[in-house]
Amino acid sequence: MTSRETEYLECERHWVFWLLMFVAGFYGVYTFLLRGGVFCNAQTANFVLFAIELGNKSWYKAAYYFIPMTAYMAGAFVSEAVALRLTKVNFLRWETILVAIEIIFIIALGFVPDSAPYQISQVAINFICSMQYNTFRQSEGIPMATTFCTNHVRQVGIHLYKFLSHKDTVFIKRMLHHLGMLCMFVGGGVVGVVICNLFAGRAIWAAAIPMTILLIHLIHADLTTEKDRLNTLPHGH
Repeated sequence: MTSRETEYLECERHWVFWLLMFVAGFYGVYTFLLRGGVFCNAQTANFVLFAIELGNKSWYKAAYYFIPMTAYMAGAFVSEAVALRLTKVNFLRWETILVAIEIIFIIALGFVPDSAPYQISQVAINFICSMQYNTFRQSEGIPMATTFCTNHVRQVGIHLYKFLSHKDTVFIKRMLHHLGMLCMFVGGGVVGVVICNLFAGRAIWAAAIPMTILLIHLIHADLTTEKDRLNTLPHGH
């Protein structure tokens, strides 16, 4: 293996981010179609809706959007607070532990009845999406968001312009990475629509499949190829 291939941790690989982005697209469809019509993997839309309700003096409806927003902030807070402490398990990285936690959340949410208050699922998915976004920051040196699309759209435009201006293939490769993330998000959303229509609330269990694949690979890396790099921080931290 080249030094470039060994420089990045397994949790920084492109395929890891593609899987996370696919699941994020699934989450977005799931919460919007089945859990109250809110977006839980990012918060811009919820802030817009929050502002609209405030402007209309619909205080109760405004408070409704305050729930996913605060849950997202809590996820970032907790991930910062516990990451270093949980890393001291000494045989698993925090990134691996987080994926395991996310799978537990997914399985638990599948048992939530369709008649239960939407806020249960909203808070849970906001929380885990925020933790994920704060933990997985760079894909082989390229800053990436694993739960929403806005920055990827921006980066596609930027790198397309730089490629056309400088004719450097580095820019086109970066553009394709961001474009790939967008495609994975849409793909996850399309799959989510089909599965949600078939299985309603229990459709969330489908997200556990790619996450389990990811967990197995990360555990393998922690216990074998990267067992001497458990204290190495991923790029961007």
